[in-house]
Amino acid sequence: MTETDKLNQYLMEQRARLIMLLRGMGIRDKNTLSAIEYTPREAFVPQALHQHAYDNVSLPIRYGQTISQPFIVALMTAHLELTGKERVLEIGTGSGYQAAVLSHICRRVYTIERIRPLLVEAERRFKQLKLTNITSRLADGQFGWPEAAPFDRVIVTCGASEIPLHLLEQIKDDGIMVIPVDSENGDQILKKVTWNKNRDAAVITDIMDVRFVPLLPDIDNGES
Repeated sequence: MTETDKLNQYLMEQRARLIMLLRGMGIRDKNTLSAIEYTPREAFVPQALHQHAYDNVSLPIRYGQTISQPFIVALMTAHLELTGKERVLEIGTGSGYQAAVLSHICRRVYTIERIRPLLVEAERRFKQLKLTNITSRLADGQFGWPEAAPFDRVIVTCGASEIPLHLLEQIKDDGIMVIPVDSENGDQILKKVTWNKNRDAAVITDIMDVRFVPLLPDIDNGES
């Protein structure tokens, strides 16, 4: 057996262990677990970190960004309550891992990234993995994607100081947004947001404390 074969076998074993761990941590949604099992996380992390691809930790990528902890990816995905028919907007493509997971359990993913080199790398991964239901763009994510709105679901993978009104307005009446938001004590709380029946107020549920990189404005070409 070659070293490559050994690594691939190791990664398969670690992926299976991760799924068992996620079940033990309370992730019960079968679609979410299947999508994570089907998505090769090693394809989204630097090669030097492949051995840690299925550790339940966040890992650094480039430009001060991270690929989220698998439990957080699973938790956010499960709270979107996907059935396979939804159009999902993701703010913060990053490595592309969350979008890849979502692509297996929704109709189409629209994903926005503000750092050009990260988006280019993510698009390359989508192509290599033949994920044809992901549409991506370089833009300031806090404004969403109004031309493609409304969306059934919105997921924000960076911490916001408050719930962005532009994103809230792009959710369908029966839609869901999952987003980390800064709290008064300086921490972040993962929140689930929906409109009420009259669409005059948002129903907000706190999920758990989290830690994400901040939601930043404007486009970064990665030249600095």
